[in-house]
Formats: sequence, C-alpha cells, structure tokens
Amino acid sequence: MTPALDPRRAKAVRLVSLDVDGVLTDGSIWIGADAVGRTEMRRFHALDGMAIRLMQRAGLVVAFVSGKRSTAVGLRARELGIEEVSLGAPEGKLAALRGILARRDWTFAQAAHLGDDLADLSVMERVGLPAAVVGAVPEVRAAAAWVGTVPGGEGAVREFAEALLAGRGEWDDLVAEFREGGRVCGSST
Repeated sequence: MTPALDPRRAKAVRLVSLDVDGVLTDGSIWIGADAVGRTEMRRFHALDGMAIRLMQRAGLVVAFVSGKRSTAVGLRARELGIEEVSLGAPEGKLAALRGILARRDWTFAQAAHLGDDLADLSVMERVGLPAAVVGAVPEVRAAAAWVGTVPGGEGAVREFAEALLAGRGEWDDLVAEFREGGRVCGSST
C-alpha cells in the first residue's frame, strides 16, 4: 500500500523534481561501443511515464535533475514533454533546482524532490516535500518526509505521484477521466 502524504504539503507543491539514476531507473547504466562510438542505454518503466503525464495533467511541472549527462535521459525527457531538465550541471543539483525555481518565481517550499543517494541531500534539505524511494541510502531516507515502498526503476515515480495526487485530492478525478474513455495528454508513457 502506498504511504500517505500530508495534504498540506502535497497541496503546496507546484514542481516535482526527479532524480534519474536509482529513481527513474534501477541505477544500472549500460555502456557499449561500436564503430560509430559510445552508446549508453537506460531502462525506464512505463508506469513512471504515465505518472509524469498524470502530474502534468494536474498542472504540476515535472523536472529531471541528475548529476550525470545522458543522451538517453534527454530523449526520455523530450518524449514526456519535460521542459525542465538539468543533466550533469557542474554547479550541482541544488543550484540547478534553484535556477528552475527562479525562472518560475517559485520557492523551494513549492517543490518536491524524489531522490535516492547522497547527491540528493542538499536538495532534499531545502524542498517543501522531500521524498525517497525504498532503496535510498540511510541519510536520504532520514531526510525524507515520505519514503516509498517501490524500488527505483520499477514504478517508484508512479507510487510517489499517486500519493502526491491523492494528497492534493486530484487522484480520483484523474482516474475517472480514464473510466470515461479519456486519455492523458501525449501518447508516450
């Protein structure tokens, strides 16, 4: 069962920042080479893609904030209509998220971040809703106001999105759209 979220915290969120490795993926990175050059691959879960679309449908901005540059992650972001993407910013995740929030004139209190490793701590200690996947390191779990039960890359973002949207009172309406034959914007999940 998905852990519940404090409705006050959930309703304050306008932006959901997602780490990539260990959250959107299981943390594995496949690297190979051919005559053309280096190839990097990541595996993403379709449930997480749908979760991102649902959060967008609810009016939330979703951002990918990762410490690693990745063409595969950039492709996934474009596929899902993610406009705020920071991959491998030399100044780090905190500065990257600060910039994203500043562009929209929002505060850290209006952001959630779902993370799993030490590179997420500086962000998690500042956002209004720090969250962690079940496999997060102990320090990240301790900093989190919400800890999921699903591993990264296996639908962890979906679990968080359901808790967030339920806490905001929006989950049932989004599900009802599907019962009525509706569809979430975009076709890629």
